[in-house]
Amino acid sequence: MHGYAPTKDAHLRRLRRIEGQVRGLQRMITEDEYCIDVLTQISAATKALQAVSLGLLDEHLKHCVSQAITEGGATADAKIAEASDAIARLVRS
Repeated sequence: MHGYAPTKDAHLRRLRRIEGQVRGLQRMITEDEYCIDVLTQISAATKALQAVSLGLLDEHLKHCVSQAITEGGATADAKIAEASDAIARLVRS
C-alpha cells in the first residue's frame, strides 16, 4: 500500500481540477487571450501541481520512508536516497 492511499480521492479531485485548468489554458490560447492572462493561469496551474507534489512527498516520507527506516539496512538507505532525489527534482522545477 502506498502512503497516499488514504488521501487518494482528494489527490484525484485536485488533479481533475488541474486538468480543467489546463483545458482552460488551451481554450485561452485558441481564443487568442492576452499573454499575461495566460501566464497568470499557467502560474496557478503550476502552483496547484506543486501543492499535489508536496502532499505526495509528505505522505511518502511519513509512510514509505519511515517504514523503511524502521526496517533499517539497505532498504532504508535506498528510500532516503530516493526521497532526496525526488526533493531535488521538485526544487529544480
